[in-house]
Amino acid sequence: MAWFAVHGRDLPWRRTRDPYRILVAEIMLQQTQVDRVIAYYDAFLERFPTLEDLAAAPTSEVIRLWAGLGYNRRAVNLQRAATAIVNEHSGVFPRTVAELRALPGIGPYTAGAIACFAFEQDVAFIDTNMRRVLHRLFVGVDVPAPTAADRAILEIAAEVIPTGQGWTWNQALIEFGALHCTARKPACVICPVQACCATFPAIQTVLAGRPRSARADDIGPFTASNRYFRGRVVDALRQLPDNATEQGIDLHELGTKVRDDFSEQDLPWLYGVVQGLHRDGLALIAEDRPPYDAEGASSSGTVRVRLP
Repeated sequence: MAWFAVHGRDLPWRRTRDPYRILVAEIMLQQTQVDRVIAYYDAFLERFPTLEDLAAAPTSEVIRLWAGLGYNRRAVNLQRAATAIVNEHSGVFPRTVAELRALPGIGPYTAGAIACFAFEQDVAFIDTNMRRVLHRLFVGVDVPAPTAADRAILEIAAEVIPTGQGWTWNQALIEFGALHCTARKPACVICPVQACCATFPAIQTVLAGRPRSARADDIGPFTASNRYFRGRVVDALRQLPDNATEQGIDLHELGTKVRDDFSEQDLPWLYGVVQGLHRDGLALIAEDRPPYDAEGASSSGTVRVRLP
């Protein structure tokens, strides 16, 4: 906590105890770097300043505003949680971890983070950074893989929270993992908890001999995955002109926007991608029948797709 007092970043969600703003931040921060999130966080709250504003908005608008953050399903889950709070809790934010866990799209980490960062409860929860710090401090080397299960780390996390200081402790733990006790290059030589770390000095030797892993910028984007093409479909739907928003786009035309090498033979595959997006609330299908027959050959069927 002393380290955090000196090195902690001044982040907008650390200046508030508003559970709605904490919820928005925590959903955006999932699998997304802090520096990228800040601008989106501010823009999102400018457009949807309250829980009620987000719940009442067209889902298509929420998805459009999410453009560039990736993992678009998070936008839908965020609005579903807001809607549940408005409809099922009369707009009053649940305070307990159990109640928060019951909201759509809210997992154990997010529930714990809201209970702690909005309501200042001494709650234990772990993300990647917190898990790494706790494992190294109390268990030992976590390379090439952790030796303790998440349940054991959570038990440690609950035991070590200083009473009445859960907000500062958990913020510090997250920040320490993000900036100091990093995955590949922890600053062990100047570490303030070096003397009581179960990993020091062994972790330095282990990491020094670890082979360099392939990075995304070394090998280029993984364009063969359905997740990549799901994102391409949602991006294409976002770019539809306003006069085409309700009508949507024909599946054939959508395919040419998603893949440069798209052909009629790809229609069954694309239809499957769109169906998955429909199930997840990221797209709507207006359908007569699939535009291909049982053998996958083109037919006169029509499928039009748009944002929900």
